[in-house]
Amino acid sequence: MFSKVLSLAVGGLMMTGDGSVSAGPVAAPAQEVRELLVAARGVAPSLCVLAADGVFSWGGRWTAPAEAIRSDIRSQMRKMHRRRLAPDESRALMEGIASTDACERHLSATLIGRLGDSTIVRDLAGRLTAGTATERQAALIALGLLEAASQVQAIVRALRDEAPGVRANAAWALGRLEQKSAAPALVGAMRDADSTVRAAAVVSFGRLEVADSIETLLRVLKTDPSGEVRRVAAWAIGELQHRAAAPALMQALASDKDEEVREMAAWALANANARDAVDALVNAMRSDESPDVRETCAWALGELNARRAIDALSDVLAKDSDSDVRGTAAWAIGNLHPGKAPASLIKAIKDANPDVRVKAAWALSEIADPEAATAIVEALKTETKEDAQHAEIRALVKAGEGSEEVFRRMLESKDANTREMAVRALAGRRGVDPWPWPWPRPRPMP
Repeated sequence: MFSKVLSLAVGGLMMTGDGSVSAGPVAAPAQEVRELLVAARGVAPSLCVLAADGVFSWGGRWTAPAEAIRSDIRSQMRKMHRRRLAPDESRALMEGIASTDACERHLSATLIGRLGDSTIVRDLAGRLTAGTATERQAALIALGLLEAASQVQAIVRALRDEAPGVRANAAWALGRLEQKSAAPALVGAMRDADSTVRAAAVVSFGRLEVADSIETLLRVLKTDPSGEVRRVAAWAIGELQHRAAAPALMQALASDKDEEVREMAAWALANANARDAVDALVNAMRSDESPDVRETCAWALGELNARRAIDALSDVLAKDSDSDVRGTAAWAIGNLHPGKAPASLIKAIKDANPDVRVKAAWALSEIADPEAATAIVEALKTETKEDAQHAEIRALVKAGEGSEEVFRRMLESKDANTREMAVRALAGRRGVDPWPWPWPRPRPMP
């Protein structure tokens, strides 16, 4: 039963007599929709979310040629996308919105958004004043995914719904619509008793980029009791790139009790190009108890082109116990292009962590300090990780070192890219390709 439910949920498949899976006969469009919704009933929440997310997948190079379960759902969705729904399809999806089964409601709302038929918008809006709270929640998801700007006022009214989930989805949908006229309503929602509603309102408000209301977001950052709400407020402030907000972000970085707020504050300072925040970022990079915060501070210093922070970054590279922090500190040093490679950066090409070694070698190649060449040659003699070898070869070439012995030894590598780089280095190619361009982990987002 488990396999059958999964196969139906991802594409209307059926089990053959021998237990293998094969594509079922092509059903009428409305029947296809109904089969998907029926298959969703009773599915575990985690699998339901995966199935709904899969509706948005285009396949292509992400699809293996011989998967355990095959489905033509992707091609079906491409054909159905942006066409007018047949009456039976619309009825099936609207019935799904009102279903007592959570997965069926979720999948119905996702399918409506994926299919993109605006003719269903009016019926969806009508559900905002009728039906159960769960039905209203699902209708708002569909309206948000459809970016139904014609219903902005109906969605604003839903911010006063008695159910917190409805109010939260209404706030989220307004962010999808990106209608600045909704800004005052979102400001009001930031005072909602429910923290999920407040967070959704803050995120949507940030997407509207209403720069003259920075005071509202600063108030939330300073006073909201929820760490998640303060975190997304810091994100919204960073998105607005309002330099005057730097003192409040620095205060949050230094003293907020929630490490995710502090991390977001560090990102926001860099995104706002707040160069006067360098000292605050250095202090947090040295002393914050969270490695995520320390790493984001190192990233921020590199983004801000804070050359006066090179010594602090070098010290962190030498002493921090977390490899992600050390790696990002190395990246930041390379991004700042000091004239001379710090001793800790040269030493880092023999770090115990291979990612740190890659980033340190990349940084050395950016600096191109001839005095680092001897250390790079020694590192290459013992380096076994191919990515690190590539980075070190490039660093050696950029440093002006034409060590023929080292490069000839690399010709014996089992890795084709390493051999190719060695050939190019022996030929005197200073712009050695392929070469690594390591980046720190993605910045925090709401």
